[in-house]
Amino acid sequence: MSVSAGHPYVEALLQGSRGLPPSPLSWLNQRRAQALERANALTVPTTRDEEWRFTDLSPLTKMHFQPVQAAGALTLTLSDIEGMLVPEAGLRLVFVDGMFAPALSALDGLPAGMQFANFAQGFKVGAALAEKHLACHVGFDDNVFAALNTSYLRDGALITLAKGVVCAAPVHLLHIATQKEAASYPRCLLIAGSGSECMLIEDFVSLQDGAYLTNAVCEIVLEADARVRHVRLQRESLNAFHIANCAVVLEKDAVYQSHAVALGARISRHNLNVVQNGEGAEMKIDGLALISGRQLADTHTLMDHARPHGKSTQLHKCIAGGAAHAVFNGKVFVREGAQLTDSAQQSRNLLLSPKAHVDTKPQLEIFADDVKCAHGATVGQIDAEQLFYLKSRGLPEAQARNLLTYAFGAEIIDRIPVPSLVARLERTVLEQTQTGQQPS
Repeated sequence: MSVSAGHPYVEALLQGSRGLPPSPLSWLNQRRAQALERANALTVPTTRDEEWRFTDLSPLTKMHFQPVQAAGALTLTLSDIEGMLVPEAGLRLVFVDGMFAPALSALDGLPAGMQFANFAQGFKVGAALAEKHLACHVGFDDNVFAALNTSYLRDGALITLAKGVVCAAPVHLLHIATQKEAASYPRCLLIAGSGSECMLIEDFVSLQDGAYLTNAVCEIVLEADARVRHVRLQRESLNAFHIANCAVVLEKDAVYQSHAVALGARISRHNLNVVQNGEGAEMKIDGLALISGRQLADTHTLMDHARPHGKSTQLHKCIAGGAAHAVFNGKVFVREGAQLTDSAQQSRNLLLSPKAHVDTKPQLEIFADDVKCAHGATVGQIDAEQLFYLKSRGLPEAQARNLLTYAFGAEIIDRIPVPSLVARLERTVLEQTQTGQQPS
């Protein structure tokens, strides 16, 4: 079937998807076809769309990105990516320009009852679970980027944990961009069985400074009493475009913790939707956007309390220097019948220059009467009293400003339970606070 898309930019991005070889799995072919049909019908959102009113994607639509047809132009070795590795991670899957790189991956020592593989290998034993969940939680009916990703669905990371399996060390999912003017479509599906535990580090990096598009989708399912900690690092090229959709489903008494840090990309958008599908489930969401120059970082979150006795806490911070623009829209949705919900949300934002700005919109929508919910937002510059205190102790003003900015961001970073990542990110924050305060 060859149908022209309704939007010329979507049509250009879809050119490669129509030539993909069919999968031996009929259900996967069907989902690809459904996503292609929806992508053909959808348009790229504009600032006239309420969910995108602060984020202008016109710079993206002026670019001509081609789908990646072959592995990265560079023949990478482990020494080339040594600085990107996480020593604490016992297992690693590497994708270069969206394509699995087995020579760079580390899969030895997989715990019994756990699967950590690319789709081609994972579907050999996990096709039934994948059919139940893949492309079922991040909806693509009204989301053109999710539809584009699903229409290109051919490879990705499949992580499954059987009942009671505990993976003691973090697992590292590393996405490396090497090609300019390319579009890649990373995909991840994590299914944590009842009582299982794991930590996923999802990492997006670049080996070149040109413009490209990363359109990522991640789906995470936690069965009863499962615990998943999700560390998400976006460290793309400053000329890149990064669009990501993540959906999380929690069953009874499950616990999901998220630490999302956005540092790179010219324009980035991260949609995180977490649904409490069982009683007593808990969501803990941390986020940090550290941007400067003319970067735009947009974070949209939804904490959907659909059952009683749920708990959610969220702290999102933005540090904007230069002429950067940060956006945060956080919605807490308490459905009818979700009694005894306890939710707290905070958006705290720091402006380092007169040209930087932040649009923040914390939201509460409550349809149950026995709940405890609170939210708040602050936008400001360096606290004058704290600055005066440090200067009175002999610190020069510039150094005092850098120290206060560093402390503001470090509050989020220090909660990540991976020492090597914390050290690396703290260095990045310190370096950027020393250079990102001047308008550009």
